[in-house]
Amino acid sequence: MTDSTLSIGQLHSHFSEMEKRRRLYTVLFIAGSLIIFFGGFSIAENLNSGGFWQGLSKFMDYPAAIVSDTLNADDWLVTIVGHVPALIETINMAAVSTLFGTLFAMILAFCSSRNLGIFAWIVPIARRLMDITRAFPELIIALFLIYLLGATPIPAIIAVAFHTAGALGKLFSEVNENIDKKPLEGLQATGATWLQRMRFGVLPQVLPNYCSYALLRFEINIRASAILGFVGAGGIGQEFRTAISWGAGDQISALFLLLFLTIVAIDQISSRIRRSLVGGAFQMA
Repeated sequence: MTDSTLSIGQLHSHFSEMEKRRRLYTVLFIAGSLIIFFGGFSIAENLNSGGFWQGLSKFMDYPAAIVSDTLNADDWLVTIVGHVPALIETINMAAVSTLFGTLFAMILAFCSSRNLGIFAWIVPIARRLMDITRAFPELIIALFLIYLLGATPIPAIIAVAFHTAGALGKLFSEVNENIDKKPLEGLQATGATWLQRMRFGVLPQVLPNYCSYALLRFEINIRASAILGFVGAGGIGQEFRTAISWGAGDQISALFLLLFLTIVAIDQISSRIRRSLVGGAFQMA
């Protein structure tokens, strides 16, 4: 009884010491993080041409100037209509890049799924290719391609499609690995080839989720295409850069409203399509 009491007391003492040590490490970690944060902030503040706190007090000056220019503009609605061609160009860039990125993503997904009977040596290669395509942001790829191909929409399309292939390929491969294998086993028992098993056993199960993810990626690619316009890739982003450099507040607000309404509309439409696709898949299952 005494030995048991001593053992319990020792365990309690041991856990108390561990708890005190854990709290000490937590306090030291938080203190070190705060020192690094404020030290880095101070260094950045000293290196900056302006000051954070001084700039914070003027934070609303630029939005106020944009609103003032918009209210004083006589042909603001005409300005909105004038930027529609640039918006259409951005949507076209996003659509083409999403289409090509989705096709390459499907190829990578089927090559990187271990449960589809693909050659074992292809799987790690396909997965590393997807890692590479996801590792580089669209902006970096677009800047490199603009240097090689010139300031046209083509570099933006290639950059967005490149990143889309890796991002969607990862999602598609996870969808592939969660399918029901019974149709594949039945097709294999009848002597079907690998392509026939993929066509009739896998695609009917995964296509609704593929379409859902592709539509979601299309929304993301519209934003990415607009951002790439700032580096000379065309579309509404280039119009934004020009308007900001000129300080044209009415054009900035018109472009912002046009892009915002477009993204909201596409988001609502694609959300309904995704819900119908996924819902139809569940009903079929």
